[in-house]
Amino acid sequence: MSNFEKPGVPTDRYGLGAAGMPLNDHTDYRPIPADAYGTLFLPDRLAKGYHVEEINDGVHYVTSGAYDNMFIRTGNGVIVVDAPPLLGTNLLKAIREVTDEPVTHFIYSHFHSDHVGAAHMFGPDVTYIAHDYTREMLQRWPDLNGGAPVPTETFSTHETLDVNGVKVDLDYKGTNHTPGNIFVYAREQKVLAAIDIISPGWSAFKNCDASENIRGWAEAHDWILEYDFKAVVSGHVNRWGTREDALASRAYTNDIIDFAKEALDEAEDLEFIQRHGFSNAWLLWENYFNEMTNYVTKKTLEKVTDNGQNWGDRLAAADVMTKYHAYTILEALRLEYGLTSRFEKRILPQ
Repeated sequence: MSNFEKPGVPTDRYGLGAAGMPLNDHTDYRPIPADAYGTLFLPDRLAKGYHVEEINDGVHYVTSGAYDNMFIRTGNGVIVVDAPPLLGTNLLKAIREVTDEPVTHFIYSHFHSDHVGAAHMFGPDVTYIAHDYTREMLQRWPDLNGGAPVPTETFSTHETLDVNGVKVDLDYKGTNHTPGNIFVYAREQKVLAAIDIISPGWSAFKNCDASENIRGWAEAHDWILEYDFKAVVSGHVNRWGTREDALASRAYTNDIIDFAKEALDEAEDLEFIQRHGFSNAWLLWENYFNEMTNYVTKKTLEKVTDNGQNWGDRLAAADVMTKYHAYTILEALRLEYGLTSRFEKRILPQ
């Protein structure tokens, strides 16, 4: 076994040095708060590989411990929202664990295969529903594993699905994590599916959850809070979220944005030029962005929040992921918000 394969022994296996990505260990980061693990270590999840629970009046939450989704019993068929491959056929087992009703409707939150790549297992007789853009993506670039059937019904801004009197609102408020990423709201049960925006109790995954439009992703935190919800199913990590989780995620994101704006305004330009010169432009820009990223990361992790904790302690793995969000948001401020740093103003022709 190589050092790379031994748990807890980071190594530069490929000899890349500065050209490669660093490998870190658990000891490099803060411990994960016990309440952030949610369902991960529950006996049923450990035994079966999944956990299923009823959130409210027929709306059920299912998780593998890393990916999650929801389904709704209507009394005349089951509505399923997403089918992550890492849940796979365990999702079928979870449904059968609580009902004999057939699956009649499948809703795509968005086109990303990690959330919908097991949709094919429900078969051809199911109605597959998605935003127009999701259908376009699945038609143009089919899932290479054949896991995501092309939707049979689509909508552009709003649709209400009514199955046996159970009403589910499908809303598209604009580009966010991806174009076509929708909100799915079981109105009577007050349960919302809003995928790849927040991660309850945790920092989002790298680069603002690999989102395609960062400004829209940030705004989507406000859109979530416009709903009157008891629970939000987010796609990650291992528990459903509350309104307090959504508020915390929005505050964390807004703090990163505010500190990134501050970094763009405060960055010292001449020091970078004097240290690196212009001969290797990408080295100059890399160090410039890394310096600003570190500034934003430090400010964010040390920010004391409204519950008296700093973000480094309040959100699980914030010390792992904040640097990636900081860099991504710094770039978005330049590309999507139209802000220009003092550094750029100094080196670019006026």
